[in-house]
Amino acid sequence: MRLFIIMLLLIPLLSGCETVKKGVQSVADSLDFEKARAKSTEETAIPTPEARLKSGITQYEEGNYANAQRLIQGALGEGLASRTDQARAYKYLAFIYCVTERIAQCRQEFSNAIAADPKFSLSPAEAGHPTWGPVYRNVRGR
Repeated sequence: MRLFIIMLLLIPLLSGCETVKKGVQSVADSLDFEKARAKSTEETAIPTPEARLKSGITQYEEGNYANAQRLIQGALGEGLASRTDQARAYKYLAFIYCVTERIAQCRQEFSNAIAADPKFSLSPAEAGHPTWGPVYRNVRGR
């Protein structure tokens, strides 16, 4: 009990200390039920298709192909707004199918990308990739 009283007396003395201010604010915020409810609502908000696509690409880049495929297909199913994003989603699905040796599906996803955005093309580095480059060139007719 004495320690608690001493701490209460020290708070005004330490109020100029930035660390103490942040700590006090953190405690105050944790007791603010309106802020807690708003934060909870934000955390449970349904991600947009574009956010799912971004997460899917991150999963792909980390080598988590099954998660990437699920997220990207979910983004497509939920309706990506732009044709460019749709083509990008199909491109990453094609990459996933090619690296997992499902060439027919890889070819189909490249076709889907071109259908979504006729201007779709791979970068020179992507087009030169030994796994999906030949499939892409075949679909493009080059």
